[in-house]
Amino acid sequence: MRKRAFWVTILVICSLLLNCFVGNPIVSAFTQDQKLLLQSWRLVNQAYIDNSFNNQDWWSLRQQFLQRHLHDREETYDTIDEMLATLDEPFTRLLRPGQYHNLQVSTAGELSGVGLQININPETGNLEVVAPLTGSPAESAGIKARDRILKIDGVDTTTLTLDEAAAKMRGSNGTQVSLTIEPYQAGKVIRKVNIIRANISLSPVFADIDSQNQSIPIGYIRLNQFSANAAQDVADAVANLEQQGTKAYILDLRNNPGGLLQVGIEVARLWLDDGTIVHTVNRQGIRDSFSAFGSALTKAPLAVLVNKGTASASEILAGALQDNGRGILVGEKTFGKGLIQSLFELPDGAGLAVTVAKYETPNHKDIHKLGIVPDEVVSQDPINYREIGTDVDLQYQAAIKLLTSNIAMAHAS
Repeated sequence: MRKRAFWVTILVICSLLLNCFVGNPIVSAFTQDQKLLLQSWRLVNQAYIDNSFNNQDWWSLRQQFLQRHLHDREETYDTIDEMLATLDEPFTRLLRPGQYHNLQVSTAGELSGVGLQININPETGNLEVVAPLTGSPAESAGIKARDRILKIDGVDTTTLTLDEAAAKMRGSNGTQVSLTIEPYQAGKVIRKVNIIRANISLSPVFADIDSQNQSIPIGYIRLNQFSANAAQDVADAVANLEQQGTKAYILDLRNNPGGLLQVGIEVARLWLDDGTIVHTVNRQGIRDSFSAFGSALTKAPLAVLVNKGTASASEILAGALQDNGRGILVGEKTFGKGLIQSLFELPDGAGLAVTVAKYETPNHKDIHKLGIVPDEVVSQDPINYREIGTDVDLQYQAAIKLLTSNIAMAHAS
């Protein structure tokens, strides 16, 4: 009996050892590509906002993808893309080393390329222009908001992700890229444009005094992106305009795709004495809030211009100003991106953007896929940067009218 028990014990031990070294990838020696896949899986597992992972067994997916033979790094990237695609959420995505570097450069405030803000239209799936950057090669080439980009250097853009399209348009100063453009306006002819890339300063702020109202100086501030220097640039612009005797402000957030969350909060604090700026909710349902404190830089009346290209951190700022009664929103319903991503750097220089929370406006409005409706709805066809603030800029003119009439009423009372 003891002898039989001994042999049973030996068989059990052998079976366990066999499972450990042959059938169990958990303790096997991983290749560098498998380690990269594993780290991407872990980051999502630890931080992703939906702990059901789109109602699927995330652990089983790990085992499934680890069993693949990854022959090179590009195949590994493709596998990570495939794994993330099962979440069915476009903002959690892999950024290859070049893409991750370009994103870091963009948020730092400068890059080399054509100077286009782009997005994929959620309804059509087409790659579209949000806006050309002021003074950029793309603006000089006559590319306008809502134009569709059909090809980049002959590559059909329907085969590219948003990041891949952006990466193909960026490049060294002085090099050329070819874009095939379908104009937004009906009746315009599809054209091929050869553009020479240039170093582009991403100073996100343009400021000036409105020249149309001599009796009531109105300061105009356009904020293009929430890059690292945005809050300081807005503060400097307000200080300069205050010295010029500005009595009211227009803050233009049209076609601002967002950027750094913390910078959006800092810009909101420039306009608010106190009050909640934004609520965030993580995967455990735990709420956090960010508030204003101290003194606003100015208490002058404020109108905020928004449109369909106003997204992410721009919507956080617009929602904070609207819900706190600090500014009146003018224009069109905003984009509706109410999710927050954290960026993680992978060992090989790639990056992983993971949706870690959603946000709500101070009044607890969830705007994801819904957007923010302005106080004063004013629709208009796309205009180029040279037309901003002119008679054809209906949203700007509506803001001017609201501010001047409110100031006149305040003086009368």
